[in-house]
Amino acid sequence: MNTIKTLLFLVVSLGASIAQAQLAVTVSPVRVIGQKVVVPLAMTNNLAGPVASARAVCFLLDEQGTMIGQSTKWVIGGTKDRPALQPNAGTTFNFVITGPQRYTTTNLTAQVSFSRLVLDGEKLANPKTDVQIQNRK
Repeated sequence: MNTIKTLLFLVVSLGASIAQAQLAVTVSPVRVIGQKVVVPLAMTNNLAGPVASARAVCFLLDEQGTMIGQSTKWVIGGTKDRPALQPNAGTTFNFVITGPQRYTTTNLTAQVSFSRLVLDGEKLANPKTDVQIQNRK
């Protein structure tokens, strides 16, 4: 019986440590400022090594779920003036989406996904499994 409990504890512990080994991203609610919408991201590197660069796309959706804007940016690195994100460190990024006219609704939501994740040494990681995105309400 103790062997089963110990094995179960080890499996749960291993699963928890694997779940933490990701780039954790929190998407805050959108802020509407005239013709612009700002979508704040907070990112923490829980991977073993630095994240050299990460590219994400942000889709802006209205209350019916229709896409009304989008932006694709390097949110970590990607340029010489933006450094890599070291392990156990955090950073923020603001997606700014500009529309052709003033946004009249405040029921906008953002959907963020990562398309590229480059680790130290130009090794590619899988953004589908190595990025955990959470929406803050």
